[in-house]
Amino acid sequence: MDKPVSISLKAFTSSVQAAVKAAAAKHPKFNLPVPKGVSVSYLIRGIPVPDEILAKVTVAETQAFAGEVAAHLAKAQAGGLVAGRPAAQAGAVFSFGGHVIIGIPVPPEIMQFDA
Repeated sequence: MDKPVSISLKAFTSSVQAAVKAAAAKHPKFNLPVPKGVSVSYLIRGIPVPDEILAKVTVAETQAFAGEVAAHLAKAQAGGLVAGRPAAQAGAVFSFGGHVIIGIPVPPEIMQFDA
């Protein structure tokens, strides 16, 4: 088993800032401000979206669908995992390694580290 790695939060934040700046230079449509903090979050429950559906929808449509699923869950589970969130923030879209998953993010009490 590999040993755990320890990194400086300040160094990691600087690396993220440099990466965002470099990526924005290559992709001008993503004119993002340089981030001042790093959030840690993950999906609690996710549903994979098949490739044949992804080929026919936009990211905005995928986000709207995730929001709709989360809104229905909020009604079905009053006071549950998605309660108290605006509908636009209730659903999440996660993409990793060529896979897209829609789901519900952790409650608003996620950790945020500010540099």
